[in-house]
Amino acid sequence: MTGIIDSYIPVAIFLVVSLIMPPAAMFIVSLLSPRNKSVNKYATYESGSEPTGDARIQFNVEYYLYAIAFVLFDVEVLFLYPWAMVYMNYGITAIATIEMLLFLVIVLFGYVYLIKKEALKWAK
Repeated sequence: MTGIIDSYIPVAIFLVVSLIMPPAAMFIVSLLSPRNKSVNKYATYESGSEPTGDARIQFNVEYYLYAIAFVLFDVEVLFLYPWAMVYMNYGITAIATIEMLLFLVIVLFGYVYLIKKEALKWAK
């Protein structure tokens, strides 16, 4: 019984530290940060020059398609890297290889879909 409890001690320490750190960091920042309330503090800053125009502009929807494509391939790498590390260290069964090939086929299908919809062309 004590072996099981001892194995949870690192988890308890991590939980306590994760609950204490954010309020402690906010408290330290509130102590050390300067208190300068001037007009210039709340002015908009754009790389040292005066801002021009309205900040509320409309972006083209194509930018969101690029973001979705980036997330798609970023998640692919996120899944492939640990799989490759396990393969390198321990070897992987045929079932795991088939599952990864299925995953790659699904990602490839998404890539072909993006190409067919011309979502990756910068200007139409």
